[in-house]
Amino acid sequence: MSEVTTTPAQPSFTAKDLVTDQDVRWCPGCGDYSILKQAQTVIPELGIPRENIVFISGIGCSSRFPYYMETYGMHSIHGRAAAFASGLKATRPELSVWMISGDGDSLSIGGNHFIHLLRRNFNINLLLFNNEIYGLTKGQYSPTSEEGKVTKSTPFGSIDHPFNPAALALGADGTFIARSMDRDPVHLKDILRRANAHQGTSFVEIYQNCNVFNDGAFEIFTDKETKKLETLFVENGKPLVFGANNDKGVKLDGFKPVIVNLAEGHSANDLWIHDETDRVKAGILSRFFDNPKKGGDHFPRPFGVFYTEQRACYEDGLNAQIAAALAQKGEGDLDKLLKGRDVWEIH
Repeated sequence: MSEVTTTPAQPSFTAKDLVTDQDVRWCPGCGDYSILKQAQTVIPELGIPRENIVFISGIGCSSRFPYYMETYGMHSIHGRAAAFASGLKATRPELSVWMISGDGDSLSIGGNHFIHLLRRNFNINLLLFNNEIYGLTKGQYSPTSEEGKVTKSTPFGSIDHPFNPAALALGADGTFIARSMDRDPVHLKDILRRANAHQGTSFVEIYQNCNVFNDGAFEIFTDKETKKLETLFVENGKPLVFGANNDKGVKLDGFKPVIVNLAEGHSANDLWIHDETDRVKAGILSRFFDNPKKGGDHFPRPFGVFYTEQRACYEDGLNAQIAAALAQKGEGDLDKLLKGRDVWEIH
């Protein structure tokens, strides 16, 4: 099924209709508030009946999300949201299923479920709130915390090498890989629309500030003084340009990315043109993951849609298989099914 962008239908409900009567129990200033606001703004535009929308979460600060969306939802168990979401989508494929998770929930205890959800390609929207810390349990390091991170559980600094979520998702053969951030609401809303339009598992990593236990983790990407130099917003068919005055760019020397200065004899025609359908280049792009806090030359951190492809959705194949079996054998024979194909008699 091809991915299309359509004009949003006239909404039958508004953002206010998605606000619940529950007290929002996030810390004042948490980035989750912004993500919630953007989701409540975008969802009514999608033309989906509210009774067909479901939010499923695991455990963590992010996973309180279903309480604050006036839709169907479920606050499930730690690391297992993907299993619940997959089961729901398999049995009720007409529903719009959104999975909410955090870097600890999905990439630690839920890591196996995470990669197999992407591999199977259920038509589910997966939003991963990445604050590079365990917030709900009060500030331990997480699978995305940088090396040397001093936390309550790593008082001498973490010696773990962190996960790169975008690269991990590509390695699991994800069909839609994107990144946005809580402090860029316009960009985040656009990415949420793109994710919903995709037929398959859409993975959106959202940088989310935890102002209590990891404040400023992404400040270099959001502060006005550094944002233009440290971020690279990719758009399909456009060159990779960044910098205070869009005076820097990225070109490819073979398969090696190189930063060039457009004021020194280089033009936009020399630059790498972003192609969302090129898995090899998406892999290179996902590796723009240097830690700018270490100083020295480094690539800007990319935001936008890294990669997208069309592949059959798991629930479509499953339900087609069931329909074909019923058409061929009617109601079927349970005893025969349980016996299997290879049987023998012992005399």
